[in-house]
Amino acid sequence: MAATESRIVPLLLSVNAGYVDTAGFLALQGLFTAHVTGNFVTLGAALALGTSGAVAKLLALPVFCAVVIATRLTGTLLSRRWPRAFEILLGVKLVLLVLGAALAIHFGPFHEGDSREAIITGMVLVAAMAIQNAVHRIHLPSAPPSTLMTGTTTQVMIDLADRIYVGDKGPAAPPARLVQMAVNVLAFALGCGAAALLFVRLGSWCFVVPPVVAALALVVRMAGPQPAR
Repeated sequence: MAATESRIVPLLLSVNAGYVDTAGFLALQGLFTAHVTGNFVTLGAALALGTSGAVAKLLALPVFCAVVIATRLTGTLLSRRWPRAFEILLGVKLVLLVLGAALAIHFGPFHEGDSREAIITGMVLVAAMAIQNAVHRIHLPSAPPSTLMTGTTTQVMIDLADRIYVGDKGPAAPPARLVQMAVNVLAFALGCGAAALLFVRLGSWCFVVPPVVAALALVVRMAGPQPAR
């Protein structure tokens, strides 16, 4: 079960990252909730074109940074008492995704990206994905990132090139790494596509999916062996 869990959990995190990022972008006037540095681009576009959402995009990065710091500190404190610090933090992320879905359904659709309701909803989702980014980096360091696909895609292409012609660079990367990274990118893309499709069909109700995926990841993780303290 441990090997299965180590493969499934990162993939579920990637699916959720792609889904939440796309759903948030579509519903919240171009706000990236998982890939927050992308908000610099959309902020510039909002300022140049006079569209809404500039305030939310400005807030996303400091909120993201603050939550990552809080997650790191909380995880350090929790790990001194409980071996399941990762799972507890995934549970907090799940609660935030449930809250974000409830806010999106209650207040959406959001026609004004800088409305109080849109900002609150967006920041809750940013906080949830900040926790995911932090715990993934801390507790799953060997797995490809679940939100930053540019670096992963670049490495996939480098590994492919090395398999075509090694030259004097030494042996090519093992096939397992290439497969793992490629599947990770596909999982993220699947989440993006599913979010786009369901947003068109369901509107704000599409936000009910991320808590389900997050709950599944938590169940799979909890079913694995208890980490050593």
